[in-house]
Amino acid sequence: MINAEDLAVVGIVEVLGHLPRIWGKFRELIAAARHEKPELAILTDAPDFHFRVAKKLKQIEIPVVYLVAPQVWAWREGRVKTMRRIIDRLLCIFPFEEAFFRERNVPVTYIGHPLVGRVRPALSREQFFRKHNLPLSRQLVTVLPGSRPSEVLRHVPDLVRSAELLSKDRELSFILPASPHCGAAFFESALAGSRIRAIEGEAWDAMAHCDLALAASGTVTVEAALLGAPMVTFYKVTPLTYAIGKPLVKVPFYSMVNLIAGRKIVPELIQSDMTGERIAAEAAPLLSDGAARAKMKEELAEVAEKLAGPGNAISAAADEVVKVWGRTV
Repeated sequence: MINAEDLAVVGIVEVLGHLPRIWGKFRELIAAARHEKPELAILTDAPDFHFRVAKKLKQIEIPVVYLVAPQVWAWREGRVKTMRRIIDRLLCIFPFEEAFFRERNVPVTYIGHPLVGRVRPALSREQFFRKHNLPLSRQLVTVLPGSRPSEVLRHVPDLVRSAELLSKDRELSFILPASPHCGAAFFESALAGSRIRAIEGEAWDAMAHCDLALAASGTVTVEAALLGAPMVTFYKVTPLTYAIGKPLVKVPFYSMVNLIAGRKIVPELIQSDMTGERIAAEAAPLLSDGAARAKMKEELAEVAEKLAGPGNAISAAADEVVKVWGRTV
């Protein structure tokens, strides 16, 4: 069995050390496909890996449904030509993607985002605050540094600095819901002496009940939007990865929330712009101004509505899979 987490490496330079392992997983997967001869393959995300898988599957006449469109609208648009050859049906989860791929003759369906309807808190605000001994009178800042240890280590020092600066003028609580990839223990040394407290999981509760989220750009910003959490977004990669990648990126925004909205509704601090001082400068007005937070929440509700799509995303995806399967049996 191949675990998708084995392929979860972010960055151009960062992936180099993992290539032998990833190549081994690729060969293992193709060997299994040749032996088992499945009637259809559903490939999810990880385009650099799965495009190669799809090419091999097409050679042995296994149709391919691809779930979660690769972000070729942001960079490496040339891959669209490959997609036309190897994908029988592309399933998109962001609303602006369908028109992009249809205009380029890729067979595509927008199914909506799978997290819509699933993302919800388990506890009320009072229950969550009581569980973690948080004063109800204090504003809560939820810190979301990313899910992978490598990105967390790049982000945490600036987040600690921002918490220190924000706490100079107001009484705040800071919660960091640790991802399963890291766990709360991972943060013990990095957060020692800081105002940020790590807890195990509970990210949806922490976002739903916060006054502001400091969120690494990625899926967590979509979750925060669905939960109506005002946010400041950020991201850092290694300097070499950024230098190589930046000229290739063609989008007006880095945050998925802003891309879906079609305008800037949340601050985004990327690479050298991500400092403790800049995070604090963007966060402070949102914490001080209730009207500004309310306006952002209204705009995030618009994003959530766009993400809903035509209905239940999983059911829509299943319908498309059945259609492709029906053409092959």
